[in-house]
Amino acid sequence: MGTGLRVFLIDENNNLQRLPATRLNRLLRFEPHERFPHYAGKQIRCAMVLLEVDGRRPLGIRHIDYFFIPFDSKGRVNKKEWEKGIRLAMELMPPFPNEHHPKGVIDAQHRFAKRRHDHQVKWKPSRKVEDAIMDEIFG
Repeated sequence: MGTGLRVFLIDENNNLQRLPATRLNRLLRFEPHERFPHYAGKQIRCAMVLLEVDGRRPLGIRHIDYFFIPFDSKGRVNKKEWEKGIRLAMELMPPFPNEHHPKGVIDAQHRFAKRRHDHQVKWKPSRKVEDAIMDEIFG
């Protein structure tokens, strides 16, 4: 038994497109030849599914991450918007204890960052999308 990965792009009509992990990797490294012209200028939903597998046969789901991928006018990942999401993710870390805060003051910036991150970077699937993902993985 081992671990497998399935990646799906989900369009505005809830259609799934399976994406090889290697291609996602090239997209997120901003390789200029890797692009999706039909997603140009759009923000597309992505589901990354971490699986428990036996050979290539999926046995169960360990974790699913749902996030947006912003595309530029040429169908490549919009680097500026993607990096903005990465910065938001970094703000999720709670602050180190700081002696400069008055007693009783709580630094809640990371809590507000989580709200922004969840709204701008993450998305929640509908039951229809969840079912479609399960059908694609388990048949």
